[in-house]
Amino acid sequence: MKVDLISEHADPLAAIGGVDAGGQNVHVAHLAVALAERGHTVVVHTRRSSESQPDTVTLAPGVTVEYVRAGPAAVVPKDELPPYMPEFTERLAERWAANPPDVAHAHFWMSGQAALQAADGVPVVQTFHALGTVKRRWQGEADTSPAHRVDTEREIGKRADAVLATCGDEVGELCAMGVPERRVTVVPCGVDLTSFCPEGPVAPRAGAKVVLSIGRMVARKGVDTVIAALRQLPDADLVIAGGGQDDEETGRLRELAAAYGLQDRVHLIGSVPRARVPALMRAADVVVTVPWYEPFGMVPVEAMACGVPVVASAVGGHLDTVAGCGVLVPPRRPRALARALRDVLGDPDRRAALGAAGARRARERYGWSHIAERTEAVYTQVIDGRLCRLAALGG
Repeated sequence: MKVDLISEHADPLAAIGGVDAGGQNVHVAHLAVALAERGHTVVVHTRRSSESQPDTVTLAPGVTVEYVRAGPAAVVPKDELPPYMPEFTERLAERWAANPPDVAHAHFWMSGQAALQAADGVPVVQTFHALGTVKRRWQGEADTSPAHRVDTEREIGKRADAVLATCGDEVGELCAMGVPERRVTVVPCGVDLTSFCPEGPVAPRAGAKVVLSIGRMVARKGVDTVIAALRQLPDADLVIAGGGQDDEETGRLRELAAAYGLQDRVHLIGSVPRARVPALMRAADVVVTVPWYEPFGMVPVEAMACGVPVVASAVGGHLDTVAGCGVLVPPRRPRALARALRDVLGDPDRRAALGAAGARRARERYGWSHIAERTEAVYTQVIDGRLCRLAALGG
């Protein structure tokens, strides 16, 4: 198949760890490569965000990244991209008029809107990665999403040929939006089992007992909850990886640690190159990730694949990935988190059992070859279904 992936803000070649560069970038990159390894030709369309970016870049054999000129060739926060999406859509339509793919797979809501407008007969599969209804519920007035996001997502869900939800919790949210359940398939995010595995280099440890928090530096990730919980763990050190040393959220967390008198046990190390993440995880006694909400959550799956115990908030994708092989706690509850971390850190046998269970689940469910196979099956169903409809209409 000729497969086009649309990922308007999440460049698969971008450095990970910025405010708008995280799990979706990783997902699109690995899915593209895994699909190509199954024999498909893949093009990823993403917005040009730098004058230095060429029109096309080869990501891997069979995978090309095309940088779409839409708006300024500069980094623009994703919530400020809507004014430039008509130009993005127009260029996508021109590309497809000349060389249409067999199937288009849109990632995030603005990509879905562009793909459906540009499609002209090309079947469209949608992965939202995050839903505006959930973001608005948790962030309230702090939500910077465009006002029309929720209505647009509802329209995309009803018009797309298929919707891929990354977890069971998302299926319920989509159905509540009016998306027919029969057109929704759960295909989770994946993990690179070659890099993220129990065997391999281990980074230097920060203390006798090490708790690791890693991810984008945004308030909803709940890192302040982890710092508050550390007050009740006097023999543990907390390593926080992600973001830049001068980021607003990093500064807020540094001030919070100082206010609690924890500045000697809280280590904010900034963004870590992707290749060093597995070693950093293996150096931890436990990886903690307690966002207020999480559409899927790749960090716990990556930690599980490394054989490291995970303590996570009982939200979103964590209910699928961590339940039964890690520890779930309520979000924004420092005392509950402290109890869970104390139990895991104080019991070597339990840590070993949780680590082994997590690694087993990651191998069985989340390898990218498995995820690509499941995604390919949806593509095939969509293409066959459209061909059958055309035949019935005499097309």
